[in-house]
Amino acid sequence: MKFAVALSMERFSPSTPMSDVTGSMLELVKMADQGGFETLWTAEHHTIECTISPNPFTILTWLGQHTERIRLGTATIVAPYWSPIRLAGEAALCDHLTGGRLEFGIARGAYQYEFDRMAGGMPQQEGVAYMKELVPAVQKLWAGDYAHDGHYWKFPLATSVPKPLQAPHPRIWVAARDPGTFDWAVGIGASILSTPLAAPAAEIAVLGEKFRKAVADHPEVPRPRFMMQRRTCCYERPEEAELAVRHSIDYGRSFENLFQNIGTVTNGFPTAVSYESVAGRDNYKPENVLKNLMFGTPDEVIEKLLDYEAAGVDQFSLGLSFNLPVELQRKTLDLFTREVLPVFAERERDRRFEEERRLAAVPPRMAAAGR
Repeated sequence: MKFAVALSMERFSPSTPMSDVTGSMLELVKMADQGGFETLWTAEHHTIECTISPNPFTILTWLGQHTERIRLGTATIVAPYWSPIRLAGEAALCDHLTGGRLEFGIARGAYQYEFDRMAGGMPQQEGVAYMKELVPAVQKLWAGDYAHDGHYWKFPLATSVPKPLQAPHPRIWVAARDPGTFDWAVGIGASILSTPLAAPAAEIAVLGEKFRKAVADHPEVPRPRFMMQRRTCCYERPEEAELAVRHSIDYGRSFENLFQNIGTVTNGFPTAVSYESVAGRDNYKPENVLKNLMFGTPDEVIEKLLDYEAAGVDQFSLGLSFNLPVELQRKTLDLFTREVLPVFAERERDRRFEEERRLAAVPPRMAAAGR
């Protein structure tokens, strides 16, 4: 299992300068690059200060100039906000400007507040139909001349300019929780981005089973990759957990506002729904937040990560952007780099050694038959 970091520029007060926001993000991404994390993921959002990213390709291009190895991914592009031609060209150009490090993640979208402003008020659940038309069109534009006559978009013969640097194109990732989306994404050869949100650990296995079924139902395509993300905070002493839990609960209250479109937003800053309105729900109980999210000391985190490994997760993404103080984000990356990543790197080496030893013990004809 590899590890990634999900970061967004975020402001929760107009008194916070944008220079502080960009500086903190750049510092954390450099830490992740130097620490051996596989991918940096950043989202697309509009008109809200808690996730500042009107065009993630711009952010990834900027970060690409300050990093060397880390992959740079969109998690995620919101399908209904784009046209196929524009998306194909912007993504391909970003791939060139980052030296072929783009990971192309896309989703139907989440915040109804945004959909009311960016997609004519359509229900965000309808975004999946846009995604299913958009992604194949982008792939065909990356391949060459293509004319499209679809339900949502129509255009005469055109192509992506430029074409992607990676051949045939950057890896495509689709955000999925619904079994139908898992099946469609795997069927077109896309990898999967998923999250248990704030649900108990049992949800990890549920999502893993959806992935396994989709893979089994599509033997005609190579097995794609499977990423899961959780809000993450790693600390040295258990008593440090309280701050992470409090920030997660408060951030969740802002999420409720935007997702359900039930609160106010003033000059880009969402007003969190009242604590009383969510206090009785299981995913807001402090003890459940601590248990379910990736909060803990390095040893506690390693134990939790075994559930993801068992579910077939290829990449675990540390969700650090939930108004967690920057010093705790730094500490989390440092502790993961020094105490968590090496454990899973060693587990991977052990697995490879056992597999090589097993294959060496099998007679050549049997090994060939097994393949």
